[in-house]
Amino acid sequence: MAAPKAPLLGGPDDEAGKKDVALEAAIFAAELKPHVVHETVRAELNARRAGTRGVKTRGLVAGGRAKPWRQKGTGRARAGTIRAPQFTGGGVTFAVGRVFDQKVNRKARRSALRGALSSHAGNGTLGLLSADAFDSPSTKQAKALVEGWAKDAPLLLVVTAEEETLIKSFRNLPKTLITVPSELEVASVVWARSLLITEAALPLVQGRATT
Repeated sequence: MAAPKAPLLGGPDDEAGKKDVALEAAIFAAELKPHVVHETVRAELNARRAGTRGVKTRGLVAGGRAKPWRQKGTGRARAGTIRAPQFTGGGVTFAVGRVFDQKVNRKARRSALRGALSSHAGNGTLGLLSADAFDSPSTKQAKALVEGWAKDAPLLLVVTAEEETLIKSFRNLPKTLITVPSELEVASVVWARSLLITEAALPLVQGRATT
């Protein structure tokens, strides 16, 4: 299988991304498993949920001080308060600190990330950003680079934390999300219609997809 390639944008010898760079086939030409990607995206989105919705336990609901009926002789089950969870208007049994976390094995997460990256590489929506693309922060230059690449938005840019010039250049572009390799999620890769990775961030992304 031929190694996948991605255009190098912003380089000194580059003209609208005509220079291609070979990518590692094990990561950028991997099999896409939709069910694994779906499971991983669900787990990542669930992990973002705070689980702090405003509900009350039976101890927080007002009223219900007296027994609704006497203990014996009515034929009904005994009850001490109408604020118990089984009554309408009563408290919620597990009201505090709801957890939405969903477990996904590390092997499945790596497989999902490789599949999502390979999808971009196969569709031609993956590009590499040259290390010397920007001398100083410039939103105008970043906009021109993205427009010259001519790919659909939204755009996901993966940079290292040290590349502040690129972060400042791209952060004000509409429909653009910037992240670092250590926080790269499958949900973000799937959400993006185009993906840019800097040369410095590429080895870290590859490491995240294999370890």
